[in-house]
Amino acid sequence: MSEKTIFPCIHVGEGDIAPRVITCGDPARAELISQRLQNPVCLAKNREYWTFSGTYKGTPVTITSHGVGAGGAAIAFESLWRAGAKVIIRVGTCGGMQDGIDAGSIVIPTASCREEGVTEKMIPLSYPAVCDGDVVSALSAAARGRNIKANKGIVLTQALFYPGLLESRVKLYAKAGVVAMDNEVAALLVVSSLHGVKAGAILAADAKAFELVGVDDYKPDQSAVSQAVEDEIDIALDAIVNVPLD
Repeated sequence: MSEKTIFPCIHVGEGDIAPRVITCGDPARAELISQRLQNPVCLAKNREYWTFSGTYKGTPVTITSHGVGAGGAAIAFESLWRAGAKVIIRVGTCGGMQDGIDAGSIVIPTASCREEGVTEKMIPLSYPAVCDGDVVSALSAAARGRNIKANKGIVLTQALFYPGLLESRVKLYAKAGVVAMDNEVAALLVVSSLHGVKAGAILAADAKAFELVGVDDYKPDQSAVSQAVEDEIDIALDAIVNVPLD
């Protein structure tokens, strides 16, 4: 009998995880989400990649953290597919790019602009980063079921967190109606689409994007953000058990 392959970085193997996976950047948040599961177990902790499994409303679910930035996150998404993921929902934070999307706002992306610098090495930029329709529908329904307002629209996935000397395209995308900015969604959508995995995301805005207000005026309302994170976790869990696997 051949020895089971353990995938790099996430340190789990094929068949170790549930087909439904929730991901987030922060390992501590992954552990927090796992506490909402029934009978949670820790499968692995390696670098920023912490993985837990359990059940939610009787359905097996896995939680994995992917760290900050699209490069490391793409490793997690690729490895999760190889380990058996069929649905992946990212639970994260973002910077608002439109009026009314401020600290504490919830965003459900429908697609993402690919400015993260990673997926262009996989496939040309003309290939779209689009959320799976079943995932968007399930997230929207779960938000309505909890009477939580969710803003839907295109987001920007950017490589940078802090602005550099070169001007980014955040202001341009804001003029085009892009609703929020994060660092990982586009990587999730492209990797998942290439492998036939249903993927989407739900994001809690922590403030306006740096480029729109300046770094010095980046002052998140921590209580509002904390509540939004709690809400998006509940929404993601309600949604993922209702996304069909085929």
